[in-house]
Amino acid sequence: MNTQFDYIIVGAGTAGCLLANRLSADASKRVLLIEAGRKDDYHWIHIPVGYLYCIGNPRTDWLYNTEPDAGLNGRVLRYPRGKTLGGCSSINGMIYMRGQARDYDQWARLSADDAWCWNNVLPYFKLHEDHYQGATAAHGAGGEWRVEKQRLRWDVLDAFAQAAQQAGIAATDDFNRGSNEGVGYFEVNQRAGWRWSAARAFLRPTCYARPNFEVWTSAQVAKLVIENQPDGSQRCSGAQVWTDSGMVTASASLEVILSAGSIGSPQILQLSGIGPASLLQKNGIAVLQDSPGVGANLQDHLQIRAVFKVHGVKTLNTQANSLWGKAMIGLEYALKRTGPMSMAPSQLGAFTRSDPTQPYPNIEYHVQPLSLDAFGEPLHSFNAFTASVCNLNPTSRGSICIKGPDFAQAPAIAPNYLSTEADRKVAADSLRLTRRIVAQPALGRYQPQEWKPGVQFQTDDELARLAGDIATTIFHPVGTTKMGAADDPLAVVDSRLRLRGKGGLIAGLRVVDAGVMPSITSGNTNSPALMIAEKASQWIVEDALRSVKVK
Repeated sequence: MNTQFDYIIVGAGTAGCLLANRLSADASKRVLLIEAGRKDDYHWIHIPVGYLYCIGNPRTDWLYNTEPDAGLNGRVLRYPRGKTLGGCSSINGMIYMRGQARDYDQWARLSADDAWCWNNVLPYFKLHEDHYQGATAAHGAGGEWRVEKQRLRWDVLDAFAQAAQQAGIAATDDFNRGSNEGVGYFEVNQRAGWRWSAARAFLRPTCYARPNFEVWTSAQVAKLVIENQPDGSQRCSGAQVWTDSGMVTASASLEVILSAGSIGSPQILQLSGIGPASLLQKNGIAVLQDSPGVGANLQDHLQIRAVFKVHGVKTLNTQANSLWGKAMIGLEYALKRTGPMSMAPSQLGAFTRSDPTQPYPNIEYHVQPLSLDAFGEPLHSFNAFTASVCNLNPTSRGSICIKGPDFAQAPAIAPNYLSTEADRKVAADSLRLTRRIVAQPALGRYQPQEWKPGVQFQTDDELARLAGDIATTIFHPVGTTKMGAADDPLAVVDSRLRLRGKGGLIAGLRVVDAGVMPSITSGNTNSPALMIAEKASQWIVEDALRSVKVK
């Protein structure tokens, strides 16, 4: 087993796969990609509806749970994270969403670096994009990341879109031009009816054909190797990795790049002695760097799932509740790669304002032609649709904290949902807006009846409490290793994603994943993580060239 490399990438998720592709393009550089999960050879990864069999499955999911959450009235949530090549892109909802231009302009302000403003990140979205409409001012073509229209439609979702327009939400044919306000069908990361994960896009076949590239699967990083330099600074020289052969130390001559995600990256840093000193001391970890921001600033989108019974229209509930219906669904996919087996968990989306005083769209709808008690539970026996709505810019902040020195022990995940008055107000207003949309004439012919949460709940307090009862994560944790300006005490990395250390930077160490977002994007977070990796890959190459010139 080779243990000497130029670059070590920890985590073969969305960002890690792109980094592996870009860094191994230089045949003179040896690149190791480390993944705790197994290969992506499980058939349900590649069939779009397979997320139903991948989430909650130890074959592909870390099986995390949150701590009991006061904002959710003490409930514990399942917290899926991809554990396979491709990471979350192998088990997620496949929605292609960039967010809003203002998100990135805010990053530029918070990081004191215009490299992150919308006009400067848009080219990096386009660089790897392969949009079905071809190259335009807003989209790229010919890249690895395929973006397509969905391959099915539903009458009940068309009616919801019409109702949303009647309620004042304009129609849109593109959520990704900088303003995503409007209602329309989501575009998805699929190719001809198959899921298009980061592993398929960036590893296969390109990286596997390169002799300078190596991937370790079923290999979990226990801690980083941090060395003190003669000048008093620190340098990351590698990682201790648990493999089938036992503990192995892999060394990196240039950089170790943490791309283990918003849960895994702060956990690895804390296990390595970089984190809040009090937390590390409590868990018997020697403090190398007191970094209070490591594991702090956790942000996530909490979706409130309102369910409405309908009549006289087909939904997945009854279509999939018989052997004949399931057989027809399977046959359609086998013959045409269309139908329910090709669908993302949510097909129709809408971005709007929870109340007219909001200065910009602050909520997102994921509308589904189905209903169930909780994710992973059976579909209801009656026809229904679900209008899930989330606060795009929550003010609640949570944390990721190790529970001990054992790398195999899951950390404590505490999102602290609905812990601010502002978030509770948006939750209540969102449910009222959902009711207003559903009451429009376009849906009237289907006689929608609110089944959950129930029309008896009307006041702000009642609706906020009910949100705590029925809401669940939409799987968008970010911010736990955030970038920021030098005067931000919680900034873990600088604007080029290099780790801050004692009086400077910890050399040879970078974090490149959704954890570096200082604030959550106004939409789904998978493709923004790719953009982050695209920018970071150029900086990594530039820094390597600069170091050669210095020598």
